[in-house]
Amino acid sequence: MSVDQYKKEVSMMKLDKLIEMRESISKVTFPISDNELLSRFEELYTGAINDVLREYCLLNQALPNYIIPLREYRTVAGFAFTVKSSSSTKVSGEMEFRTKMLDEMHENAFVVWDSSKDEESTSWGGVMTATAKGKKIKAACLDGGIRDTHQILEADFPVFYKYRSSNGSLGRCLITDYQVPLQIGTVILKPGDIVLGDVDGVLVVPRDIAYDVLIRAEEIKENEKKIFGWVHEGQSVKDITDKGGYF
Repeated sequence: MSVDQYKKEVSMMKLDKLIEMRESISKVTFPISDNELLSRFEELYTGAINDVLREYCLLNQALPNYIIPLREYRTVAGFAFTVKSSSSTKVSGEMEFRTKMLDEMHENAFVVWDSSKDEESTSWGGVMTATAKGKKIKAACLDGGIRDTHQILEADFPVFYKYRSSNGSLGRCLITDYQVPLQIGTVILKPGDIVLGDVDGVLVVPRDIAYDVLIRAEEIKENEKKIFGWVHEGQSVKDITDKGGYF
């Protein structure tokens, strides 16, 4: 096949839409401040928000259930700051790249780290936790390992993780990218998406619909107050469902 024929074949594949779907990063702004948005999300819980995402036909927004909370956290919400790493014996350049990444981590970030199924090292420990707290980062989610667990617990910093090990990352795992789209399990998440974590796990809300999801989830919370009230009054299941309640 000639170069011209190859170029023609590639152009016929029409990858623009796929690239847009997979690689575009939303810059949408909200009608309220970022702090208010996150604060209001933190008054909710992942189950209610997940039910709203179902109304948008988004059934694959919860990260895999092997990612668990270090403690039984109430809801914490932040803007996705994504990190990608993979198994590697390379050491040179790692510390410089990590330093650059840490410099760019911002207030209200929820760090989401994809270690490419590495199970020999850890991505997060005591020093990373202290750094994150100093930068007012909200939480970290590791599809991989953590260590220095006692230091993380003492810092009272929300962490969600896959496993624990004393192994560090240097010489075992290499950071390859950050602030790029990731896929963890069935979830595609992008920098700036809303990430929420609580005792039931971690959930991703696409940035483009985040405000509308918030408003609808707040409605559900108010409806549930009524339903709980009817249950406590001893009303029958039929009476409650006839009034629009659900179980």
